[in-house]
Parts: sequence; C-alpha cells; structure tokens
Amino acid sequence: MMGSSIKLFVHRLVWLGILIVAGMIPDAQAAEPTPSLRLPDNVPPVIAVWGWLEPVFGPAGYEAHIEMMARYSGVNLLATTIRAPGRLVTDLIVHDQIKRGAQYASGFGIKIAMDLDVRLAREAFHQAYPDELQEMLRLREVVLKDSGEVTLNIPSEKLSDHYTFRTRYDSLAGRLVRVYAYERSAHGIKPETVQDITALCEATSATARAVSVSIRCSQQTNGKIACVMVSFSHLTPAVFAPHLLSFQRRIIENYRDVPLAGACKDEWGFPPCYDGNPAHNDYWYSRFLAKAYSEQTGQRDFVRDCLLMTYGEIGRERERQAAVNNFNEMCRQRNGVIEQDFYNTVKSTWGPDAVVATHPTWWPYPDRREFKKNGLDWWIAERDWAQTDEIAPYCVRTSLAKKWGSPVWFNMYYSPRVADYQAEMWAGALTSGRIDYHALWPVDLSSTPNEERYRALLQGGLMRGDCRVRLLNFITRSPLDCPVAVIFGQPCAMNWAGPAYEDVGMSLCDALWQTGYPVDLIPTTEVWTGSLTVNPDGYVQYGPQRYRSVVLYHPEFDKAVTADFFRRAAKGKSVLYRMGNWTHDFDGKDFDCSASLPREMIILTDPKSAVDHITKQLRADGVMHQARADRTIGFGDRRSVAPPAKGESHLIDGTHIIVSGIEDAAGDLIRQTISVSGHPVTVVAVGLVAIRMDKQGHVEALAAGGLKSLNAGDLKIDLSERVDLALWLDNQGRFKGVLQDYSGPVPAPLAKLTNHWLRLSVPVPLE
Repeated sequence: MMGSSIKLFVHRLVWLGILIVAGMIPDAQAAEPTPSLRLPDNVPPVIAVWGWLEPVFGPAGYEAHIEMMARYSGVNLLATTIRAPGRLVTDLIVHDQIKRGAQYASGFGIKIAMDLDVRLAREAFHQAYPDELQEMLRLREVVLKDSGEVTLNIPSEKLSDHYTFRTRYDSLAGRLVRVYAYERSAHGIKPETVQDITALCEATSATARAVSVSIRCSQQTNGKIACVMVSFSHLTPAVFAPHLLSFQRRIIENYRDVPLAGACKDEWGFPPCYDGNPAHNDYWYSRFLAKAYSEQTGQRDFVRDCLLMTYGEIGRERERQAAVNNFNEMCRQRNGVIEQDFYNTVKSTWGPDAVVATHPTWWPYPDRREFKKNGLDWWIAERDWAQTDEIAPYCVRTSLAKKWGSPVWFNMYYSPRVADYQAEMWAGALTSGRIDYHALWPVDLSSTPNEERYRALLQGGLMRGDCRVRLLNFITRSPLDCPVAVIFGQPCAMNWAGPAYEDVGMSLCDALWQTGYPVDLIPTTEVWTGSLTVNPDGYVQYGPQRYRSVVLYHPEFDKAVTADFFRRAAKGKSVLYRMGNWTHDFDGKDFDCSASLPREMIILTDPKSAVDHITKQLRADGVMHQARADRTIGFGDRRSVAPPAKGESHLIDGTHIIVSGIEDAAGDLIRQTISVSGHPVTVVAVGLVAIRMDKQGHVEALAAGGLKSLNAGDLKIDLSERVDLALWLDNQGRFKGVLQDYSGPVPAPLAKLTNHWLRLSVPVPLE
C-alpha cells in the first residue's frame, strides 16, 4: 500500500509539471500566465469521441486516455459514450465513475459531454416498463392449398449497433398478430378478396427466435395467398412508448450533480436496418404506434394498412401512397419530439450553455436506411452546432449549419487512414466545418484500448494542423455562403410507392458543387415549419443564408403550404426552378401544379441542363464561384462529392478563406494575392488564411497559420518570425488577438495593433 501511494504521489508531481509547461495550470513563479493549450469557452471547441470500454471502469481507469489527450491534442471537449456491455447509465457505480472521470478531466481544461441516451439503460427500461418495448411487425406470404394445412416459419431479426455492443437488441418474445388471405392478379392484390383469416390459424410455436404458424386450408382457400403477420419484441424502448420521455428525463436529472459540459444523443431512432428493408415487409410496431397512426389517419387500422403499403392493391394506389406518407411523417415527428425533449432537458439541467451532442445522422446518407431509422429527422433534431458523421454529404452539413444558426458544423469522422483525416480537416476548414475526431476505425474494439486507436492521429502534423484550423473559431461568425438551395420533396423521396423513391436531388447538388457553386440540401418539410422564409429583401432565406437560385425537386405528394410558399417567393428576387411533376398531394388527392405553382418557375428536365441553366444565371448575377469539389466520399453506390484540401471559399459574412493542406497535414505554404470586398490582399502564410474586410478596405478579422507577411488595405504586417494568429475587432471597434505557439514579447507590428493578446500553446507531438 505504501509503495503504491508513493508511486501515485510521484505520478501526480510529474503531471503537475507537464500541466505547468502546457499552460493548463498557472506557474506561481512565472512573470505572467503561461499559454493555454485549450480554447476558451466562448468559441466552438475542438471535439473528440471517447468510448468507455470495460477497463475504464477500473480504479482510475479513465486517467490514461484523458492524460494522453491532454498532452498530445488541443481537444477541450470529449463526446463520451459507454461501449462496455452491462454498464447501464442508471447504475450508481457507473454514475460515480463518470463523475470521477469528469472531475479528473476538468483539471486538464477538458470537459466531458456524456452519452445519457435511454439505449444505455435498456435493461432498466425493460424492468420498469416490460410492456413498452419496441416491436417489429414482419409480413410474409405463403400460397394456400385446397385442403390440409400450410405452415410458415418466420424468424426474428438480429439487431445490433454500437449501443448494444455484444448484447444486441435481443428479441425477447414473438407472437402471431394477424393473417389475411387474398387473390392476386398481374396488377396486384384484388382488394375485394381480402379476408381476415386469423381464426383459421394457430401459432404452433412462438418464441423469441421464431413464430411458426399453421393455416387450415379448404376449397375456399385454394389458390389464394396468405399474408402472415407476426411481431417480435426487442430489448429496447418503443419509440412511441408513453413512458419513454419521462424515463429519458430521469436519467439526465440523475446526473445533475456531475460537472458535465452536457450530454450526447447519438444516432437516435428505431433499431438499425442495414439494408433499409427494400421489400418493405417489416415495420416498426407497438400498440402505441398503432394508436398514434389511427389518430392521425382518421381511425385507420395500421396492421391492415401494412398489407396495403407492402403489396399494393388494385384501385387503391393513391390510398397506398397516402398511407406511406402518413406512416413516414408520423415516425419523423415522433423521433423529433424525443430529440427535442432530450435537448430541452439537457439545457434545463446544466444551463443554456450546456452542450448537446452528437449527430442525429445514422446511415450518413439520405436513403431508405435513414428513412426507416428515424424518418430522416435530421432537420428537426436540434443541436447548438450542426452535427453529422462519417460520409454525410457536404450539402447536408452546410444546410444543417443554416438551420441551427451555427457558424461551424462538426462531422464525426473516422477512417483506417490518417491521410483521410488530413483531407477532411482542411476541406472542412474551407467550408466552415470541423472534424469531431473519432479514432481510427475499423479495429477490434474488444482488444484495442482507446489510447492505442488514437495514437496514429496524435503523431505527425495532424494535430498541429488542427491547431491552425481552430484559429478560425475566433473569427468565424457565419457558415459557408451557398448561393443555391435544392429543396427536395421529403414525402416523395421517402415514399416507396411513388415515382422518385430515394431521390433527394444528390446528383444535382453534386454537379453544382463540382462547378464551384456550393448547394444547401433542404427538405420541403422545412417549408411546412416556416424555417424557410422569404426575407424582406425578397430572397428565399434559411437561417442566415439567402439564395440566388432555388430548385423545388420532385414535390410529388407535398402539402399545399409548399405551393403557397413558392407563390410568395415568386414575387421576390430568388430565381425559382422545378424538377419533377406534382400530380397528387400528401393525401393522394389530385393536384394541379401548373395552377398552384407560379408561372415564373423555370422547369428543368435533368441535372445536366439544370446545372447549365443555373450556373449561367449565377455568373450573369456576378456570383463568384468557390473551390470546386474534386473528391468523392462514401461507399458502395452511396457517394457524393467533397471539396478539396486546397482552395478558396467565402462565408456568408464575406470572410474569404484560403486553405492549403495537401502535402503536409500541418499546412502547406500559401503565397497569394486575392481580392477581398474588392480590395487586393497579398499574404504569405502556412495552411490557412481567413480575412474579412469592410467596403472601405479596413480589416475586420484575420486568422492565419504561420503568418509571415500581410498587405491588406491599411493593415500591413511584416514579421521576422512566422506566427499563428487570430485578430478581430470587438464590439467597441478595438482589435483583440490570439498568438499561438509563440514565446517571448509580442512582435512589434502586432503590438502596435493591440495589447489584448491571448496566448495559446500547441500539443506535444506524440513520438
């Protein structure tokens, strides 16, 4: 015991010295405070992901990772989650370990936002509310005979994600729900032949693994088809469970005493379906969902409508499309309610500045997988900073930044290659984005500790480059300027019985980004909520962004409010386009778009001609193009374009950005003359330059890595030694600044500008 106490004491002394050197604890004998390695609280943070494996729950098990991040990175916020089976956030021992970990991290200037989602307490929810679990309704067909019996065995689905780790969303029970018999022609089910024959059926076996159903046949059933519907209960709360919200609030409230920066809710929604169920014969189900569906649709029977939605019936196509619309919208709205309740509860628990992380995106592409997961609720799942993950299209990242009014977006990123992080880091800086750092992936989680998976990221120049990128956080007030909005019909894109399933307009967005005109992708549901507006100047506007060109993309099945919006917009200055017909509304009723949409709307037929037309209009309006997207991200057939790691862009407030990070992760040499607000600017720097000037040519803000010289209007800087800096005018019109990785007196050219300088250090390179 004595030996271990001495060892711990020595360990603390060593780290105290490191902290003083790193600037995290003031040196009492220093003439002035030493530089800080962490960003202050009033700017967007540097974020990294931390998954707690079982060893972290051991005595002081959190220390090694925190110490590693403290020394070798500029991270000041850890988005933290549990990835150890059996560790529930409702357990006192887990609460206490999280509290100790948060207190320990705070000593290094690092804050923790802890994942407090209900999926990390699934067993506790099951114990409290055993009748409120999520079910999956599975529909399978079998041909009937003229006598005897027909049997059908339907297995349960094995569901898992990173919230389940090794325990999965296990199936706990199976049961027979209903059986229908019918005749089918080449054109579909004959609706007049549909009969409920559940009374003729028996569940000969109903377990968690499978339900076997026997159907008695007769001359009346000969040649007919039976649709057998069975349901399996899974170990996770039902999305429509009546006690879900109160259970969610209690979890968060139980952590009020823990000094957390906030809480995480990651990839919320129904359990994952990795193929999106292309047959559309599996439905998330519970009696609460069925009740909500009945109330929304005028007392329609959800189970009966599942038959209609899956297979279709002759003469009922519009009814089928309306049912799909209502089901999708109901799921989207409910998931949005749960997200909003989480957001509000976090704010009420830790205050208005509490962080709500991470991303609502699961399958990071707007296709059938995401439709089934959360109803594509990305635009109603509130975050303080827009947050996505992996290979989410850039047109979504910039769009969400406009929705939430965040000057930056964060994308949780992982890859097996460090070079990919480099490209994403600099491309993000170019387009008002930052990486939320996730360790290299894929690796074997069960055998590889967090610190080992992060080592590759903490070596080389990546963290040094990130420290240059973080200087933008001091001067960035608005996101990337995107002159075009593609407003896709969300009901149409999500309706598998419609004309343009899974088509959200990505090919059009990609083509425009490749020309150097970035695009925001926005669903028409944002028209319904009033988030899209026509501003007093007559432009269509979304958050701080006003658009020169607006494309209404496949509005089939949309609501009349969308047509009302575009009639108002036609009186303004945004040029309006449409691609795709609009012949039926949300409820499947006939709709005449030619009579409802403005005549000024230009009809486009295909992405290529659309790009030609839109770019010609933008050039005629004098809209400057930006860096052309020249990379591709994604996997399989789910790919989109991405901006380069070298190029120029501009933000909505006029900030001009140059980045160059192709050769060196820490940044490449920039020697360039550009025009900012009509004024020439010559600069020599490393990695990045961002500058904002007023119409008179006065510099309002500047951020630069390795700055050597600048000639911008009346501001001239010539330094004998390179320096990372940020400089901006405060509300009183006085300069304030940041010097990074620079010791000694403030260089004379900078000292003349202001004596208000914050000093930042950079992390020690990991050998």
